[in-house]
Amino acid sequence: MPLEQVLMLLVAAAGAGWVDAVVGGGGLLQLPALMMAGVAPVEAMATNKFSSVFGTASAAVTYTRTTKVDRPVALPAAGLAVLSAALGASAAAAISAEVLRPVVMVVLLGVAAFVTLRPAMGAVPRPHLRTRARVVAAVLTAGVGVAFYDGIMGPGTGTFLIIAFTVLLGLDFVSASASAKIINTGTNVGALLLFAWQGHVLWALGLGMAACNIAGAQFGARMAIRRGTGFVRVVLLCVVAAMVTRLAWQQFG
Repeated sequence: MPLEQVLMLLVAAAGAGWVDAVVGGGGLLQLPALMMAGVAPVEAMATNKFSSVFGTASAAVTYTRTTKVDRPVALPAAGLAVLSAALGASAAAAISAEVLRPVVMVVLLGVAAFVTLRPAMGAVPRPHLRTRARVVAAVLTAGVGVAFYDGIMGPGTGTFLIIAFTVLLGLDFVSASASAKIINTGTNVGALLLFAWQGHVLWALGLGMAACNIAGAQFGARMAIRRGTGFVRVVLLCVVAAMVTRLAWQQFG
């Protein structure tokens, strides 16, 4: 691979790490960059997961040091997410992306409208919403539903996790993002284990991208913690708009 393409991938990995650390959606940068460099789609997905798991895990560590993380939800959900994401990745070939994309676009547009029309959502914690039933629902939604989706397709995983924790548990956006990173690490590990077993990971390229992804993730996590929920909200809406645009282009372009 030419040096300029490698450098482009390293820059894309750093940018993806930043986006993933704030709200998720770094695949918007890494996956197209890998495919533009001539990497086959399945190898691009596998190498993207390999790079992302390091950045997401490093962001999770940074968040847990300074931000309240909902461990009773995040830890069991992360354990379930490893298995669910692996099952999703194994089922990806049997489920048409052409069918999934319109559904995901509609859901993302709903998320954008919901966040826009409810400006107070995620601004401050609402602990009164937390009940035993909602905790169970959050674990299953994140660790089974969203994780399985991440293994099959992926775009919007971090966003869906943040919205789930905000709506179900009343977390503010920063705490929700912090908890989401732990589960997103689990989804990445689950999908990566399957891709690695199938021999699709480009290890040497992935290691270089992982180092840049970690650097971007550290910068993004620290910025989100420092600038607070308003910043996370704005980035979330921008990423949702970018994801809907990309999915629409893939579907209809």
